[in-house]
Formats: sequence, structure tokens, C-alpha cells
Amino acid sequence: MISLSSPIETRAHHWRAGLKLGALCVTTLVLFFINNLVFHSLFFLLVLALYALPGKAFFTSGLRYLTAVWPFILIVALWHVWTDEIALGLTIILRLMSAVALANLVTMTTRLSDMIDVVRYLAHPFTYLGLNTKALELAIALVIRMTPVLVTKGQNLSWAWKARSNRRSGWRIILPFTVVALDDADHVAEALKARGGTMNLEND
Repeated sequence: MISLSSPIETRAHHWRAGLKLGALCVTTLVLFFINNLVFHSLFFLLVLALYALPGKAFFTSGLRYLTAVWPFILIVALWHVWTDEIALGLTIILRLMSAVALANLVTMTTRLSDMIDVVRYLAHPFTYLGLNTKALELAIALVIRMTPVLVTKGQNLSWAWKARSNRRSGWRIILPFTVVALDDADHVAEALKARGGTMNLEND
């Protein structure tokens, strides 16, 4: 899940979060049991249609977040070209893109608070074992919230490099991106500490 809830209202915004997450799990499982290239091609077109239904702004916003998976697509493509298994490689790529796109679509149409409610419900049985499920809820919320932020900052670093050089940025922005990520983590940690940290969650 790599985006935040979209401000563009859709019908899916009013569906229950648990229902959407359950459907996502079942659909993803089915995708991994089917190895037909035609099926995955048609299914990916269906996913793109779902993105297009709410309008151009929703479509372009959703696809922008999916660019984060291109390194994995490149690796899979190169490997299957090397092994001369083009059809299998295309099937895997389409499966990956469909699964990630659907997960992104769920987060775009689901409020973070509703997502946390589902996590709280699923994790509730673990409270009988003495586990601090509120810390888990916070961790998941931070992952969902920070992932698109880091993706955006990575893109900004890449654009800044392109503005100053004719060469591709590539691995050269890894170090500054790491510094940015660590700096954000430090600020989040300080903010949590100022509010009592996870100990405060245990006492709620």
C-alpha cells in the first residue's frame, strides 16, 4: 500500500474497509494461482479501468504512485529475457502490477482511521496474550503514512539531480535519500517521545 486516501470521492470510499481488504487478499491469491498471460493482460486492463472511472485526476494520481515498483519490473524483465522465458516474465510483471495497483486502489479509497480499525479488530485476540496491539496499530499507520512521503521525496531528489546534470541520477541519490529518510525517522521519533511514546499507548 503506497498512497494516502484520495481527496477525490468515489463510491469505494463508502465501502467497508474490512470488505475491501478481504476482497484484495482473495483477488491477490487468485492471481498467483493463474499463469495465463491473456488473463493477466485483461485483468490489468480492468484494473486500469477502475482507476479511470473516477476521472483523470484520480487516474494520474494513482498511477504516479505505481512508479515505485519499476525497479522490480526491470529486474524481472531482464532476468526472463536472459532465461528466454518472455511469456512467463510478462505474466509475472502483469501479476505484480495488478496486485500492487489493487492494493494502492484500496488505500486511495480507504481512510487511515478505517484501516487502523480493521487492524485493531484483527489483532484484538492477541491482547489476551499480553501483546501491545496499539503499538502495532501505530506502526502500520506510520508505514502507510510515510511510504508516499518518502516516494515523493525520492522523486524530488531525482528531479533536483536532473536539473543540475545531464547524467541519470541512478545510485547517486541513494545516500541523500537515506539521509532524508533517517532525518524523517528522527523527527517522528521525537514527536512520539514528546507525546509519551509507546508507553503512553499501553496506558490508554
